Amino acid sequence: MSAECQLNLPPRTMDDADERVAAPLKAAHDKLGFVPNMYTGMANLPPLLQTYLDGYDRFRSECGLSPQEQEVVFLTISRRNGCGYCMAAHSTIADKMSGVPEPVTDALREGHPLPDDRLEALRQFTDIMVETRGHPGHDDLQAFLDAGYREADVLAIILAIAVKTLSNFSNHLLHPEVDELFRERQWTP
Repeated sequence: MSAECQLNLPPRTMDDADERVAAPLKAAHDKLGFVPNMYTGMANLPPLLQTYLDGYDRFRSECGLSPQEQEVVFLTISRRNGCGYCMAAHSTIADKMSGVPEPVTDALREGHPLPDDRLEALRQFTDIMVETRGHPGHDDLQAFLDAGYREADVLAIILAIAVKTLSNFSNHLLHPEVDELFRERQWTP
């Protein structure tokens, strides 16, 4: 693997003269009360940020997985991709907003099996999907379905992988500072 690199694009702000940059940052501020540092780098290519935000919102609201299951998926993908920023953010969201018990969040952060069999099946299948680039084995899929998940949930995982690939890979190259809100759950690959 080659040495780590960094893009030199500046963080963008809600005051940007380009409305394609400013509008999603203003919307994030209105919704969250702050603009995540990750968004300010992604805004250098407005379609990247907008695609991320749209996919993220649709996954959250329409995928059919519970908030706890969503965090299992996001944390599993972000851990596999080695994204410290997303691990910190989703650990905080899991703990404070999605109702994930802290021991489950900690196990996800450490790559350990989860104490809940159904969530563990979700973690394992999500990890297999990322590791195999969408080529799970028949037995992997059957174990996931036997845990009570649906075939449509496989598609939800694909949506989450797409969303997290946008943010994880952007963060690898832009190196946003972890926001203060997420700092107590910082994570290093």
